[in-house]
Amino acid sequence: MMAALLPLPAVLMGDSGDWAVLGACLMLALAIGLFIFYIQPDASDLAPHRTKLDQLLERRDTIYDNLRDLRFEYRSGKYSDGDFEAMKTALENEAAMVLAEIDQVTEAQVRRPRGARPADRSAQ
Repeated sequence: MMAALLPLPAVLMGDSGDWAVLGACLMLALAIGLFIFYIQPDASDLAPHRTKLDQLLERRDTIYDNLRDLRFEYRSGKYSDGDFEAMKTALENEAAMVLAEIDQVTEAQVRRPRGARPADRSAQ
Protein backbone atom coordinates (compact mmCIF):
# COMPACT_ATOMS: atom_id res chain seq x y z
CA MET A 1 0.00 0.00 0.00
CA MET A 2 2.84 2.34 0.79
CA ALA A 3 4.53 1.79 -2.58
CA ALA A 4 1.43 3.09 -4.30
CA LEU A 5 1.79 6.39 -2.46
CA LEU A 6 5.51 6.86 -3.24
CA PRO A 7 6.57 8.63 -6.40
CA LEU A 8 7.90 6.41 -9.23
CA PRO A 9 11.65 7.23 -8.79
CA ALA A 10 11.48 6.26 -5.12
CA VAL A 11 9.90 2.88 -6.00
CA LEU A 12 12.55 2.18 -8.64
CA MET A 13 15.40 3.03 -6.31
CA GLY A 14 14.36 0.59 -3.55
CA ASP A 15 16.86 -0.59 -0.97
CA SER A 16 20.48 -0.99 -1.96
CA GLY A 17 20.31 -4.54 -0.55
CA ASP A 18 17.65 -5.46 -3.12
CA TRP A 19 19.88 -4.23 -5.96
CA ALA A 20 22.82 -6.25 -4.61
CA VAL A 21 20.74 -9.44 -4.60
CA LEU A 22 19.40 -8.68 -8.08
CA GLY A 23 22.94 -8.02 -9.34
CA ALA A 24 24.22 -11.26 -7.81
CA CYS A 25 21.38 -13.22 -9.44
CA LEU A 26 22.10 -11.65 -12.83
CA MET A 27 25.82 -12.42 -12.54
CA LEU A 28 25.03 -16.03 -11.61
CA ALA A 29 22.65 -16.36 -14.57
CA LEU A 30 25.30 -14.92 -16.88
CA ALA A 31 27.95 -17.31 -15.57
CA ILE A 32 25.63 -20.30 -16.02
CA GLY A 33 24.77 -19.20 -19.57
CA LEU A 34 28.45 -18.87 -20.47
CA PHE A 35 29.22 -22.28 -19.00
CA ILE A 36 26.38 -24.00 -20.84
CA PHE A 37 26.84 -22.41 -24.25
CA TYR A 38 30.52 -21.50 -24.58
CA ILE A 39 32.60 -24.04 -22.67
CA GLN A 40 33.10 -27.12 -24.84
CA PRO A 41 34.30 -30.45 -23.41
CA ASP A 42 37.61 -31.79 -24.62
CA ALA A 43 37.32 -34.56 -27.23
CA SER A 44 39.40 -36.89 -25.06
CA ASP A 45 36.82 -36.55 -22.28
CA LEU A 46 34.09 -37.91 -24.54
CA ALA A 47 36.02 -40.83 -26.04
CA PRO A 48 35.89 -44.09 -24.14
CA HIS A 49 39.28 -45.23 -22.90
CA ARG A 50 39.89 -48.66 -24.40
CA THR A 51 43.00 -50.69 -23.79
CA LYS A 52 44.71 -52.88 -26.36
CA LEU A 53 43.20 -55.93 -24.66
CA ASP A 54 39.68 -54.46 -24.92
CA GLN A 55 40.19 -53.86 -28.64
CA LEU A 56 41.46 -57.39 -29.19
CA LEU A 57 38.59 -58.95 -27.26
CA GLU A 58 36.11 -56.93 -29.29
CA ARG A 59 37.79 -58.04 -32.52
CA ARG A 60 37.68 -61.68 -31.37
CA ASP A 61 33.97 -61.43 -30.64
CA THR A 62 33.35 -59.88 -34.06
CA ILE A 63 35.21 -62.71 -35.79
CA TYR A 64 33.21 -65.31 -33.85
CA ASP A 65 29.98 -63.57 -34.84
CA ASN A 66 31.10 -63.55 -38.48
CA LEU A 67 31.87 -67.28 -38.33
CA ARG A 68 28.44 -67.98 -36.83
CA ASP A 69 26.75 -65.90 -39.56
CA LEU A 70 28.82 -67.61 -42.26
CA ARG A 71 27.75 -71.07 -41.06
CA PHE A 72 24.11 -69.98 -40.99
CA GLU A 73 24.28 -68.55 -44.50
CA TYR A 74 26.05 -71.66 -45.79
CA ARG A 75 23.34 -73.90 -44.34
CA SER A 76 20.69 -71.73 -45.96
CA GLY A 77 22.36 -72.34 -49.35
CA LYS A 78 23.81 -68.88 -49.90
CA TYR A 79 27.39 -70.10 -50.47
CA SER A 80 28.94 -73.00 -52.34
CA ASP A 81 31.17 -75.52 -50.56
CA GLY A 82 34.36 -73.96 -51.95
CA ASP A 83 33.39 -70.39 -51.04
CA PHE A 84 32.35 -71.45 -47.55
CA GLU A 85 35.61 -73.29 -46.91
CA ALA A 86 37.72 -70.35 -48.19
CA MET A 87 35.90 -67.78 -46.05
CA LYS A 88 35.83 -70.06 -43.01
CA THR A 89 39.58 -70.69 -43.28
CA ALA A 90 40.30 -66.97 -43.60
CA LEU A 91 38.18 -66.15 -40.53
CA GLU A 92 39.72 -68.99 -38.51
CA ASN A 93 43.24 -67.80 -39.39
CA GLU A 94 42.35 -64.26 -38.38
CA ALA A 95 40.85 -65.55 -35.11
CA ALA A 96 44.04 -67.50 -34.41
CA MET A 97 46.16 -64.36 -34.91
CA VAL A 98 43.92 -62.33 -32.62
CA LEU A 99 43.98 -65.04 -29.95
CA ALA A 100 47.78 -65.13 -30.16
CA GLU A 101 47.89 -61.36 -29.65
CA ILE A 102 45.54 -61.67 -26.68
CA ASP A 103 47.89 -64.25 -25.17
CA GLN A 104 50.88 -61.92 -25.69
CA VAL A 105 49.10 -58.99 -24.06
CA THR A 106 47.89 -61.01 -21.08
CA GLU A 107 51.31 -62.63 -20.59
CA ALA A 108 52.94 -59.20 -20.59
CA GLN A 109 50.49 -58.06 -17.92
CA VAL A 110 51.15 -61.17 -15.80
CA ARG A 111 54.94 -60.93 -16.10
CA ARG A 112 54.99 -57.24 -15.24
CA PRO A 113 52.71 -56.74 -12.24
CA ARG A 114 51.53 -53.24 -11.56
CA GLY A 115 53.62 -51.30 -9.13
CA ALA A 116 56.74 -53.40 -9.71
CA ARG A 117 59.89 -51.30 -9.86
CA PRO A 118 63.20 -52.10 -11.47
CA ALA A 119 65.90 -53.35 -9.11
CA ASP A 120 67.84 -50.68 -7.27
CA ARG A 121 71.32 -50.60 -8.84
CA SER A 122 72.89 -48.46 -6.11
CA ALA A 123 72.75 -51.39 -3.67
CA GLN A 124 75.37 -53.37 -5.66
